[in-house]
Amino acid sequence: MRETPRPQGTAGNGAEPPQPRPDRALAHTAGAPGSGTPHRSDGRPPHTPRGARQPGPRDRPGATPPAPGRSAVFWALLVLAVTTWQVLVRGPLARLDERVSRAVVDTVPRPLSELGADLGNMEVALPVLGCAAAYAAWRGHRRAALLAVLAMAAVPLLVIPLKEWTARPGPLEPWAAGYFPSGHTATALVAYCGAAMLVRRRWTMPVAWALTAATGIGLVLRGYHWPLDVLASVCLGLLILTAGARGTRGRSG
Repeated sequence: MRETPRPQGTAGNGAEPPQPRPDRALAHTAGAPGSGTPHRSDGRPPHTPRGARQPGPRDRPGATPPAPGRSAVFWALLVLAVTTWQVLVRGPLARLDERVSRAVVDTVPRPLSELGADLGNMEVALPVLGCAAAYAAWRGHRRAALLAVLAMAAVPLLVIPLKEWTARPGPLEPWAAGYFPSGHTATALVAYCGAAMLVRRRWTMPVAWALTAATGIGLVLRGYHWPLDVLASVCLGLLILTAGARGTRGRSG
C-alpha cells in the first residue's frame, strides 16, 4: 500500500522543506555521473586535493633522474663481486664463460660486430654525453650535467685498477692481459644512459640501452671481450650512474 505524500506546508512554519528529486538517488550510485566515486564517467576531475594533484612532468629536460632502488644496487654489487672472484680464481663460471665465448666468436660478419663494438669508443660515446650535458646546462640544470660528466670521468678511474688487478687475458690475445672488465661497455653505458637521464625523453632511455647492448654484443662476437667482462662492466656502470643520480636528489640545477 503506497503512502500518500504529506502536504507541502506545515502549521506554524511558512518555509517549504526541500523535496527530493526523483533522480537524486541515482546521483549517488557508484559509477554514475557526478557520484564522486573513483569510477567517474563524466570525465571531470575529483574535487579532493589528492585527486586534483597532477603528477610532475616526467619528460622535463634535466629533471632529477630516478636512481635505481636498493635491490638493484645490491644485485649489481653482488654480480660484480662474484664475476670478479671467478675471474681471479678461474672458477667454473669463468671456464664456462670462456667456452661460450669461443663458441660465438665470429658467428656474425666481422664488419657487423665491429660496428657494435665501436659504439663504446670514446670518440663516439663522449660527444653524445657532451651534447646532452651542454643541453641540460643550457636549460639551467648545471648540477646534473656536472655529475654526469664526473660519472664519465670515474669510468677509467675504476676500470683500469680492476684490469690490472685481475689481469685476465683476451679471447683472441691470450698473451695479453687486462680485459676484465670491459672499458668499452662501461663507457657506452655511462655515456648513453647518462645522456638519456639528462635529456629525459621517453624514447631516450630505450635507445641508450639498445646502444649499450649493441656495444657489449659486438665486443663478444668480435672476440674483443669475454661475456663476463661485459656483464661486470654493466654492473659497474649501473653503480656509477646510481651514485651520480642520487647526487642530484634534493637539489637540481
